[in-house]
Amino acid sequence: MNSGQLAEQHARTYLEQQGLTFVDANVRYPFGEIDLIMRQQDVWVFVEVKFRSSNQFGGALNALTSKQITRIRLAAEHYLQRQKLNPPCRFDVIAMNIDEINWLQGCF
Repeated sequence: MNSGQLAEQHARTYLEQQGLTFVDANVRYPFGEIDLIMRQQDVWVFVEVKFRSSNQFGGALNALTSKQITRIRLAAEHYLQRQKLNPPCRFDVIAMNIDEINWLQGCF
């Protein structure tokens, strides 16, 4: 496993410990990708996992671009349409460094 895959696994475990239910991972379309799909009761949570080994250049919290946000939103819309679902949903970010994890809920 590479560091990105390990970070996604760690993020999944962390979110499950917080009471979320795992739905899917690494959902890819030509126009975007979703790292994790979780559920928190009736809310579907699309999670982008960002890992940085240091805080140099702003660390994990500053690693998400507006282009990536657009691509994640498109992928989530497509996923829900393919599943014929229309649930309440939100977009979270798990920002991880070597020594900490930050869970930002509903951040875009």
